[in-house]
Amino acid sequence: MRIKNLQWRARVVVEGFCSGLHRSPYHGFSVEFSEYRAYVAGDDPRFLDWRLYARTDRCYIKRFEDETNLRCHLVVDLSRSMGYGSLAHSKAEYARTTAATLAYYLARQRDCVGLVTFDEQVTDYLPARFRPGHLHRLIMALERALGGKKTDLTTPIEQVARTVTKRGLIVLISDLLAPIDTLRRNLGYLRSRGHEVVVMRVLDPAEVAFSFDRAAYFEDMESGRLVYVDPRDAREQYLSRFAEHEQEIQAACSALAIDYFRFSTDRPLEMALLDYLSARTRRGRRTVRRGGAQGGR
Repeated sequence: MRIKNLQWRARVVVEGFCSGLHRSPYHGFSVEFSEYRAYVAGDDPRFLDWRLYARTDRCYIKRFEDETNLRCHLVVDLSRSMGYGSLAHSKAEYARTTAATLAYYLARQRDCVGLVTFDEQVTDYLPARFRPGHLHRLIMALERALGGKKTDLTTPIEQVARTVTKRGLIVLISDLLAPIDTLRRNLGYLRSRGHEVVVMRVLDPAEVAFSFDRAAYFEDMESGRLVYVDPRDAREQYLSRFAEHEQEIQAACSALAIDYFRFSTDRPLEMALLDYLSARTRRGRRTVRRGGAQGGR
């Protein structure tokens, strides 16, 4: 997070992750094996099947489900509440970096990636593409300042559903500090349009643990309202309501077959990429099982 340039920061995360995955015993876990194809110049030699080469004296590359032409839209919350941070970086900076990391990874895989940033309205929209210069424009859009006075999940999700006519993957990155009914309705709307959805909730450690020990005025970052709070009196009720809200989010995502992950901003950034790949693996396996069942009929 000390790297100022967002694109370089994303590159460091992705290349460090891929390098670590190559050295680990779990290399290749994140994609479902599909078939072989002939090796061509420029292919990654890590995916050569040496046993098949020994039998046939020909080079073949393993193809994976993750190599299909993915169309992904990153929907990133840049409202005022995302500006909070008890660490050296805010939730917004962590969310930006997560989105940039996923975008860099997808571009590296030659997949199409788009972006929607929002506060109380959509502030930037870039359609999913893979072409020279597109990643740079996406990163520039992510670096814009926070705005708005509140979080509105309805407008950006409705715009995504209206404009993205081809089914694809939607990754929502937000603190989800919104009414659960609104969240459930809008996520259901995306699923009804045929999109796969991944929700990544970004929270600050102080929000999760309510680790305040002195009475003070707390400022609502979206409305500016000041509230005097004594943590000794408020902690139990806060943690109870926070846990209830979290459980309702998890239940809504589970009911809609949406992959849900919660990140604390002190969590290593490469774990966001690991969770994304895990979600892609599970989704690929579900697809394979459904396809196999249909084939059996």
